Amino acid sequence: MKCLLISSESAEVLFHWTDPEFQQNVQEQYGASQEDGQGLPAFEDSISTLFAPIIISCSTMVDRLGDSYTSFTTENNHIYVLHQFDECLYIAVNGDGEEDEGDLRRKIYVMKKMIEVMFGMVTLSSSLLRKELRPQDTEQRARLWKHLQSLLETYSHLRENDQSFLVEAVERLIHPTLCEQCIEFLERRLVQQLNSSVERAGEEVLHAFILVHTKLLAFYSSRNASTLSTSDLLALIIMAQNMYPSNIDLDDSNPEDIDSTSGSGPESFYTPEPSPRDGDSSSSADMPVRGSTPVFEFVDPDVQMAEDSLHTLDVPPPDPSTPRRVFLEVSLKDGLYPMMPHSMYCLPLWPGITLVLLTKIPTSAVAMSVYTFLEAFAKLEKRLSEGMEGSAATRGQPTIHDVRNKLDKFIKALGPSEMKCTQLQHVWTEFKSRIARGGSGFNRDLIQSCKNMKTQLCGIYRQCFLIESGPADIPRRLSPGLQERAQTMVQDKLMDWKDFLLVKSKRNITMVSYLEDFPGLIHFICVDRSTGQMIAPSLNITERNTSELGKGPLAHFIKSKVWSLVSTTRRYLQKGYSTVTLRDGDFYFCYFLWFENETGYKLEAGDIPVLPDDSAPIGMLAWDYYRKLLRYYSKNHQGEVVKCYELLTVHLGVIPTEVILQHCRQLASKLWEPSRNPLL
Repeated sequence: MKCLLISSESAEVLFHWTDPEFQQNVQEQYGASQEDGQGLPAFEDSISTLFAPIIISCSTMVDRLGDSYTSFTTENNHIYVLHQFDECLYIAVNGDGEEDEGDLRRKIYVMKKMIEVMFGMVTLSSSLLRKELRPQDTEQRARLWKHLQSLLETYSHLRENDQSFLVEAVERLIHPTLCEQCIEFLERRLVQQLNSSVERAGEEVLHAFILVHTKLLAFYSSRNASTLSTSDLLALIIMAQNMYPSNIDLDDSNPEDIDSTSGSGPESFYTPEPSPRDGDSSSSADMPVRGSTPVFEFVDPDVQMAEDSLHTLDVPPPDPSTPRRVFLEVSLKDGLYPMMPHSMYCLPLWPGITLVLLTKIPTSAVAMSVYTFLEAFAKLEKRLSEGMEGSAATRGQPTIHDVRNKLDKFIKALGPSEMKCTQLQHVWTEFKSRIARGGSGFNRDLIQSCKNMKTQLCGIYRQCFLIESGPADIPRRLSPGLQERAQTMVQDKLMDWKDFLLVKSKRNITMVSYLEDFPGLIHFICVDRSTGQMIAPSLNITERNTSELGKGPLAHFIKSKVWSLVSTTRRYLQKGYSTVTLRDGDFYFCYFLWFENETGYKLEAGDIPVLPDDSAPIGMLAWDYYRKLLRYYSKNHQGEVVKCYELLTVHLGVIPTEVILQHCRQLASKLWEPSRNPLL
């Protein structure tokens, strides 16, 4: 019983995702109220009717009280979490007990992040975002919503099964020699050849990286490129996994299964997971794989059809030669520019191994100018809203006249032929005349003029970067032939390594290599929050393959404990605790967060800010909590490079506490040795 809804203030559905159980429940509820001879109402109408009282109630509370509720629980224990972003209301619901308020809030923020990556600065204008999320054309709307639904399902699956998405940090494949060779190959051969080709149509490759499932084999950024943030990189990995999902069953086949699967060819990469074999039926009942139905459950055929259809929404597979427009953060000497346009090329090498190219598009300077103007008008609007008179507010902006000159030049450079440019010119002329006039009511009118200017600037941004070019336009993307050559080059480089890499991605680090030095240690996760990277022994538990934790209930039990530990430590971190130790039955859990300078010297622990219960979720994907934490802590360490680390450990409960703490100290110093784990 899960649902996520995005709605306007007028209860218009802008997006919805439901699991089959929630969908069936809604259809039964509203189907029963239909008169004889009438069909079922459209599901979109039903879900709008269902949530309308909540949406209207939320809007009324904001209007009358200036406040609203953030979550509530119904009598049947359904949890509702709500968050208002400008004029869009996000509502996440869980009725099966599998998610708590924190999980639902995280899902809301991740959905917002993915929408920002897809639509960029258009998200800063509620009226334009509503048009993007709810196109007039019903087929286009259905395609967009299916894509967003698929992204949300991919994220949920990764968070439930992948440790890197559990802690929201990137995991590198640990093989220093091969990593160095691949980085050198990307730099000296691949990117250099692509950027020197006449077939690149003005685009410049800024970043190139190779993924093995969700793990990073090699990453290269050109000298002209900004650092790619961990938040954006995790979002791109979700998009890559959504385009070419990993088939874990086939990757984890036992040697005796290879003959039965090798003949299926590349098509097996896109087919639904096979039904459990007779020999697997007993073990598969412990924890169903996503998309399969436990053999002991009785499921309505309609629900089963809905579940099966989720695996075939995106057939045939996406065309890799068509890039996706993505909007990513860019950090330059003159400042930080969020949501800058890039083209993302996701080129499958083999099932489970993907090459991703991020290119700078020729007109990206327009986006930087738009952001500069948006920021200036947002600051002016804020000063006016705080009660300053218009003339004082504009005088308080040291760059207002500079912005005025630059905006005049910007509009002139765009040209008068564009419809949006004409509208921008009209609103800008009106804005300047209001500043010149002054008089009573000047404050209120100028606030509205600021809003109008921001909407028009977002409209220019949308026209430049979101509306598809017509057939007469010159295609601005790497040519299909150039993409194919890039794909072939990397395939030739990794041909002898592909099978090893697929196995290595499932057994990246094993606990066996740590047991001699740390007896009694069951599992650990160490995260460098400064670089957004993590190290942890593999926790891949499938029905075909056993893990170091064994197979069956024990392995699933330990995995569930690790997931629960991460959730618990986040709650304590939110309350300002940087150290947590817990005894739970036969296990002893530890969590530490600490800071070091660049020489590795541990800095004195300071107070961690306490966050309210309804704050953005702690992590690096939807909201980079650790970037703000580092900035907060660095205030007392001016002139030093401060790094932040986290360590989570699971020990057997019989190990003495002093030994466990000694293990944690030794493990923390050992894990980030340069000889063991090369960084980005």
